[in-house]
Amino acid sequence: MSSVYHLFIINRAGSLIFEWENKQDENIKVEKTFDYPLDVHIEHIDNKPTVIFGARDGIKLRYVVNAVNGIPLKGCRFVHETTGEETDFFAFINDASNFPLSLSFVPSILSANEKIIIASTFHSLYAIAAQVSPAAKSSGIKLLETTQFKLHCFQSVTGIKFIVVAPVTSTSNLDALLRKVYELYADFALKNPFYSMDMPIRCDKFDDGLKALLEKHEKTNVITL
Repeated sequence: MSSVYHLFIINRAGSLIFEWENKQDENIKVEKTFDYPLDVHIEHIDNKPTVIFGARDGIKLRYVVNAVNGIPLKGCRFVHETTGEETDFFAFINDASNFPLSLSFVPSILSANEKIIIASTFHSLYAIAAQVSPAAKSSGIKLLETTQFKLHCFQSVTGIKFIVVAPVTSTSNLDALLRKVYELYADFALKNPFYSMDMPIRCDKFDDGLKALLEKHEKTNVITL
């Protein structure tokens, strides 16, 4: 299992200026034959049939259906192999006469627009958390944990947020990893005369340094400070 899913860097205004996504799951596909009724709960989310309950047999939450009986889906519709007509996926799986049927599942991939929305939303939640805290001078969200993943956030003294999303079972030192990412940012982005604060990070040396850091983290899960 990957030790890091995503890495985001958010500027002081809440805009996403850098993101990295682990591509190891891109080629994962799970195929399974089902009888009626489905024992996996699928709902229409962002124009995709998405698993929201009943993870099993390699099918995980937020996996999306990309094919029915080997026929690719376009959004939530596909061309029926018998009639040649475009068919709604949800109408098809709610008809017992279409069973047994085979469904193919793949991991959900965030679009560029979704990543921007996530960054802006987290920036706002971070500020709200600091405001509602009963303790004076409290920071915002440092750790957010769910049943499926955990998110660690490190904010620099200048207000730049470094965020890593990892499996909930991860035992690696993610806070140390974020501080190492911050060091790379300070060395290769801020010291770059062509880089402006709060702008998207486009620096080959930063990219190369981050790649080497994450590869080391993936192999050892240990970051030496």
